Amino acid sequence: MSYALAASLATLRQRAAMLAAIRAFFAARGVLEVETPALSRAGVTDPAIESVTAAARSLGTVPLYLHTSPEFAMKRLLAAGSGDLYQLCRVFRDDELGRWHEPEFTLLEWYRIGFDDARLMTEVAELIDAALGAVAGGGGAAPRRAVRVRYADALQRAVGVAPDAATAVLAGDLGRRGIDVPQGPGLAHDAVLDLAFATVVVASFDPAALTFVHDYPASQAALARLKATTPPVAARFEVFAGGVELANGFHELLDPVEQRRRFEAERAARVRAGRHAPPLDEQLLAALATGLPDCAGVALGFDRLVALALGHENVAAAMSFAHGRPGGG
Repeated sequence: MSYALAASLATLRQRAAMLAAIRAFFAARGVLEVETPALSRAGVTDPAIESVTAAARSLGTVPLYLHTSPEFAMKRLLAAGSGDLYQLCRVFRDDELGRWHEPEFTLLEWYRIGFDDARLMTEVAELIDAALGAVAGGGGAAPRRAVRVRYADALQRAVGVAPDAATAVLAGDLGRRGIDVPQGPGLAHDAVLDLAFATVVVASFDPAALTFVHDYPASQAALARLKATTPPVAARFEVFAGGVELANGFHELLDPVEQRRRFEAERAARVRAGRHAPPLDEQLLAALATGLPDCAGVALGFDRLVALALGHENVAAAMSFAHGRPGGG
């Protein structure tokens, strides 16, 4: 029934070799592999991500959500004293289907105690190198040389403005480039920054390198702590290869009060936009209150890494079955 496969059998063998290399990488460093539940009573509040809802009659009438990342449960393990840990798991995100997006995909997520974002960036580059080394031919289709650039510098070089430039100035520059910028009162500055980053900045990166963008604007900290700089920036990084985002990492926020404030602000933004606002993960917030160890964590899209390593033009070609294709789902 090979006609129903999204990936070739040769690709699946290479994928398995990369999985084995990743597990060997963490075993050599004493990082514990864990499994956490895919179902939760709390959904993600991040306005850029939508949870897939589910129902389980045995658990009552409260809505359940398939996790978009194992992050919250893994942090509960960290707070319980697990030590360094990683997970390879299927995750689910609604409203995502395209060349580099699937509503169900494999995420590699790990946390390292005592690391900051700079040290974790080094390990991410080492992990990617190890995974590519398991591919026949050394994963030559994917870049392995790593470069780092501050978010503000990347924006300045590509667009010519600073992150704190007036929203109208940034929108005007994008408009002159022929980029359609949504108009209307209350246009969010971060939304325009995201548009500039996705359409102009990422396209400016060296296609022959892994680009680590770090020190994001404080308003885009998500679950990262802030650095005491002027102005403050988020201890957050993202990794790009060939114009494709591979990973998103943080020097993790430890303050439960600040984390609750951010979650509630995101939830309020969803309500204002008329979107579903899932309940907060109170178990995560309780774990933070008991004490999360100083750590850094990162999530990496494994299917994308496989696709880039093998020179595929889309993420579906790296998966056994893909939604939206014959035999998928």
